[in-house]
Amino acid sequence: MEIRGPMLLPARRQDVELHTRDGLTLVGELAQPADHDPVATLVTLHPLPTAGGFMDSHVLRKAAGRLPALADLAVLRFNTRGTTSPRGTSEGEFGEADTERWDVEAAMDLVHDRGLPRPWLVGWSFGTELALKHGRPLPVEGLILLSPPLHRTTPAELAAWEDDPRPIVALVPELDDYLRPAEAAVRFAGLPNVRMIAVEGARHLWVGENQTRRVLTEIVRAVNPDALPLPEEWDGPVGR
Repeated sequence: MEIRGPMLLPARRQDVELHTRDGLTLVGELAQPADHDPVATLVTLHPLPTAGGFMDSHVLRKAAGRLPALADLAVLRFNTRGTTSPRGTSEGEFGEADTERWDVEAAMDLVHDRGLPRPWLVGWSFGTELALKHGRPLPVEGLILLSPPLHRTTPAELAAWEDDPRPIVALVPELDDYLRPAEAAVRFAGLPNVRMIAVEGARHLWVGENQTRRVLTEIVRAVNPDALPLPEEWDGPVGR
């Protein structure tokens, strides 16, 4: 059958709690390959919660639903402080990307405690701000930025990555509402390790199966290229 929409491919899925250093409990889910260890880990950071973003925002949900089976990846999703999803509500209040620093660190603490390999931060929209603002001191292999608005990230925070050797992959939609490729190229010009990918016809929310597949392909190209091309058909069992 064709892999599309909210289909869940086989994985070990576990509800998790993250504990921040300022005393909050955040809710999340960890998905891993069904019968072997992952080769790398995606720590996902969701879009703006005050505009409806949460751990189930569709690209992140589909990454967790597909990539453990298709690309041998672990996928950690969680609600940042004050954010609600069907999984539950994380404690605390929205912090304008500042106090969420503790949330990102708590996610990395869980990665460390579970012994998960080769973590990458994968941010979408608001989540890209968290990755850029707070990811530099963390032991991650790189950043993947989906629809970066570069709204809350200060010039100094962006410039701090200039001498960092870790790769940054930025997927910038041609028709984005906030930052389009020409402007993004200017904003990222001082960062030699940024690989900017302008995605023709795409919009900020990556709506449609074709756009979902493009995003997941570029994530896997960065993290585990040996798994490409990603299959579009699945003959085994599926979840709900």
